Amino acid sequence: MEQNEKEPLLSAKNIKLLRNPLGQDNPITVQVLGICSALAVTVKMKPAIVMTISVMVVLAVSNVVIAALREKIPGRIRIIVQLVVIATMVIIVDQFLKAFAFDVSKQLSVFVGLIITNCILMGRLEAFAMANKPWPSFLDGLGNAGGYGLILIIVSFFREFLGSGSIMGFPVMEKLGVYNFGYEDNGMMILPPMALITVGLIIWVQRSRNKSLIETK
Repeated sequence: MEQNEKEPLLSAKNIKLLRNPLGQDNPITVQVLGICSALAVTVKMKPAIVMTISVMVVLAVSNVVIAALREKIPGRIRIIVQLVVIATMVIIVDQFLKAFAFDVSKQLSVFVGLIITNCILMGRLEAFAMANKPWPSFLDGLGNAGGYGLILIIVSFFREFLGSGSIMGFPVMEKLGVYNFGYEDNGMMILPPMALITVGLIIWVQRSRNKSLIETK
């Protein structure tokens, strides 16, 4: 549906575009999209945060571009146009990271480039940006990327804290002196299967607290 011309920029409807993906419409825990990158970049918090910001920039800007051009894009080539816009934004973000955050860029490796294949992006462009104006599309992009990033950050927090004894690279366990009592880091937490298990636990907690997700999703 088209946005009413006189609708406030931060109307209740627009605020839902930002808020709902953080919880009841979360792209990872509810829609089960973007799982691969959630497993790949959550060993440490810093790469997870950078990936979150990268996806927010790519999705928000791509949504705006597609929304602005939606009436001029022939239906037969809309998927190609969407891919070109996403790929362009990913290249820009990737080059920016290499120029200003090279260490993190190396940690993320090919996964920045693989943002192109993240089904959350294509899903939002096709389902929302192609049918709405730029401003709500921008908010939708921020909201869904934020919901995606929230799960990445939560998973990376537990994996880094329990697997490496640190938070954002700061040696928390060592500073607390817990190693003096025989505590050892849980090496299993840095293995990919533990990311999937952690995501599964988050899904379980969310759905146990919100029964409507079980009934309607």
